[in-house]
Amino acid sequence: MSAATPTWLRPSVDYGPIAIFFAVYHLKDLMWATGAIMAATVAALAVGYWFERRLAPLPLVTAAIVGVFGALTLVLADETFIKMKPTIIKGLLAGVLLCGLAAGRQPLRFVFGQVWPLSDEGWRALTLRFGLFFAAMAVLNEIVWRTQSTDFWVNFKFFGSIGLTLLFSACQAPLIRRHWRERPA
Repeated sequence: MSAATPTWLRPSVDYGPIAIFFAVYHLKDLMWATGAIMAATVAALAVGYWFERRLAPLPLVTAAIVGVFGALTLVLADETFIKMKPTIIKGLLAGVLLCGLAAGRQPLRFVFGQVWPLSDEGWRALTLRFGLFFAAMAVLNEIVWRTQSTDFWVNFKFFGSIGLTLLFSACQAPLIRRHWRERPA
């Protein structure tokens, strides 16, 4: 984010569509919520582009997946597709991180390297942890949507998934502190 980018932008772009999905689901139903998240995702991309003058890769990929799986949900009137979307996104994130790590790359450094000056060992550990976390979250989404009611799944998607991600991220602070490098002056 540039200095002119408002601090509210990234959380709004990242979490706004899911908040709208949650609200519309509880006001109407899953089909309305699916249409709402599709529209909100496009709006979030537009707002992000307006302020940053670029389309960030992860929101763009997420928008494509929301578009495809949302359209399948609405056209086929089958909620399975929208319920699979988090599995696909988390699985892709896990794959990118773990395959990148196996190839000797550190994909998280590409995303967060300007913010966190970590050692190579720190980036490897953080990438492995997040790769495994996203793989576990993909499996967890599959378990929840296949075994629980739609109401439970929507609430899990909003509170459980976001809560677990924030908690897991916060638990990485000791690793980040341990591998923090001072930037050269």
